Amino acid sequence: MAAAAERTDELVREYLLFRGFTGALKQLDAEIKADREKGFRVDKIVEQLQQFVQSYDLAALRDYWNYLDRRLFSRLEDVYRPTVNKLKTSLFRYYLVYTVQTNRNDKAQEFFLKQASELQNQVEWKDWFVLPFLPAPDSNPAFATYFSRQWADTFIVSLHNFLSVLFQCMHILLVSEEYLLFLILNFDAECQRSALVQEENDILRQKLFALQAETYRMKKEELQQQQEEESVVHHKLPAYVSNMDRLGDCELDMTRSQRSTAHSLQSRGGFLSSLLSQSKKGPSRPALTTGVSPTQAGGILLGKKEPSNHQSTKGKEVATGCKDAKSHFTGLTANEPSSVPQRQRRLQDHGKERKELLSKVTSQGQSVEKKTETGATEAELSPDLHIEQLETLTKASAFSTEAGGVRQEQPFIVLSQEEYGEHHSSIMHCRVDCSGRRVASLDVDGVIKVWSFNPMMQTKASSISKSPLLSLEWATKRDRLLLLGSGVGTVRLYDTEAKKNLCEINIDEDMPRILSLACSPSGASFVCSAAAPSLVTQLDLAAPDTGGRGMNQVPGKLLLWDTKTMKQQLQFSLEPEPIATNCTAFNHNGNLLVTGAADGIIRLFDMQQHECALSWTAHDGEVYSVEFSYDENTVYSIGEDGKFIQWNIHKSGSKVSEYALPMDATGPFVLSGYSGYKQVQVPRGKLFAFDSEGNYMLTCSSTGGIIYKLNSDEKILESCLSLGGHRAPVVTVDWCTAMDCGTCLTASMDGKIKLTTLLAQKP
Repeated sequence: MAAAAERTDELVREYLLFRGFTGALKQLDAEIKADREKGFRVDKIVEQLQQFVQSYDLAALRDYWNYLDRRLFSRLEDVYRPTVNKLKTSLFRYYLVYTVQTNRNDKAQEFFLKQASELQNQVEWKDWFVLPFLPAPDSNPAFATYFSRQWADTFIVSLHNFLSVLFQCMHILLVSEEYLLFLILNFDAECQRSALVQEENDILRQKLFALQAETYRMKKEELQQQQEEESVVHHKLPAYVSNMDRLGDCELDMTRSQRSTAHSLQSRGGFLSSLLSQSKKGPSRPALTTGVSPTQAGGILLGKKEPSNHQSTKGKEVATGCKDAKSHFTGLTANEPSSVPQRQRRLQDHGKERKELLSKVTSQGQSVEKKTETGATEAELSPDLHIEQLETLTKASAFSTEAGGVRQEQPFIVLSQEEYGEHHSSIMHCRVDCSGRRVASLDVDGVIKVWSFNPMMQTKASSISKSPLLSLEWATKRDRLLLLGSGVGTVRLYDTEAKKNLCEINIDEDMPRILSLACSPSGASFVCSAAAPSLVTQLDLAAPDTGGRGMNQVPGKLLLWDTKTMKQQLQFSLEPEPIATNCTAFNHNGNLLVTGAADGIIRLFDMQQHECALSWTAHDGEVYSVEFSYDENTVYSIGEDGKFIQWNIHKSGSKVSEYALPMDATGPFVLSGYSGYKQVQVPRGKLFAFDSEGNYMLTCSSTGGIIYKLNSDEKILESCLSLGGHRAPVVTVDWCTAMDCGTCLTASMDGKIKLTTLLAQKP
């Protein structure tokens, strides 16, 4: 209630000032100063009552309590009336005890003279009239309790708690006799309600992303199933093939004894023997059917049977053949004349069936079902090429069958990828705010864009700076504010909702380049890195290998500024000499600050003592980017030497791991154009970012972001996912981890920013 009243007063004061009502503003200030309710601040009310007691002002004490009774206590329900009476009695006893303790018996007697008419009929005051006449009331059993320090403290705390609960529960006050209602906005409750709604929205959004991922997976499975069904052709096989696996030995003998049936089987025996002979050419080829050997797979295709003591039962379905059946068919083929005209005639008799078998993959056996994928293309049929085509068909069916192996599950599912294209030049910085709702991006032309991406991508604010901008940072407490560091020695505070600059401060004329800004998690202060003009410009770096290493080692300062007053608090000591600091980062509570400088040294500052606790040489060349690990026991850094190193902060200069990154992940970044044109940009923004648990890292690349897995025993980083989508080198990244559906930002030199939404796969 007190905070709400104070904020309401501020709003009214701002309104009166905006309208120019100075007289009303002066009257308001005078009324607030004389406010007997003290802005509903409990501590001020209790302090006022104690002040009246200590000054022996009984009349003012009674008048103030009666005012509180009329103004506040009378609004309560009748059930609270006994509590109010007990507090009033305790207050007057507190006054009496104080007068006796300070040897002011005259004030005690004055109290009973003025209050006698009111107190003489009350039972709880019957024994108190003798108090001024007792020689040692603090040792009297009836009054000893009230003279103790414990009773006084208990009374003050009880009065404080009662008033606090009263103001907490009171929302509507009657401010006049005409019963005019004045509603005081309860900002705290509204903020809590908004936070609950935001959390509920985040949960619902997470569920939505999960449902979208599940729907995508189900659609993909349905599509695959449809493709498999389309590839699996349930064509009608010839009678001699479909019933071939049902023929037993006895039936084959009976068939051979009949001339007409034997002639029909002999005319088709050449085709079956050709299938059998072609399947024998490659017995060692692996068949990918789960649980089926290559021989069995071939047997299913040809209708063979495994030997089973040369016994078969009529009408019994089996999935394998026997050697006797094979010998019968080969025997029938051997007894037939093998002239070329007869062979062509046989092939022409069954050309239609052969074309169907050659163009599509055989999909089913009589008792064993298996899924296949077509691996051969259809071709023109000629009588001389049937044997080779049959061999190709056998090979394709053997290699196209799925093995049923376990596919390694990816740690992330890409739900969507969107593009923000409002910039028209290379991006320098791209940062998500603390709430994960808005993004601030800055390009080399000094254009600042503040935009949201949920539920839709929309630009919220846009600004163009006349002076070049080099650094950008979100404020932590009031996340609507942006800190912008320029190349002319100024830091600007920009309000993204009001779309205006709140203030601009001059850092140092001799150190005009503001290379890095970092706001403390508490929001009370921010760190500013100022540096002298660079010895080498971006245009001088025609290529990454031109030998510009170490040319940017110019003097610099590291300063701490107060966010509210926008005044400098102190300057950090940089040993062994003042040097330009390229990157800064706080830990989660702001007690530690890690910096990376142009001399390749990482410095760890104790923000409580405001001094450098550790420092070590980390890279051969400049340090481009530093970040604390998830457990904050280590820090990661990327340097000009192209190395990504993890350092133990408990032991100076102790490496935990070291990896070599490609040049397109560390810079300088080069964009080539026509006629030998090259645009070169040195790293400015974040070069890497972590997921919510610190197990994966997002880095830059020439075509998009790449996610690597950390904490592995391998000597090289394990690439898990390539985001892609860019046509120019990515120069800065960020990873919003507000929910399981993490959002990755990758910004490139063509001004495009890709926003990729990932769903983490929990094991």
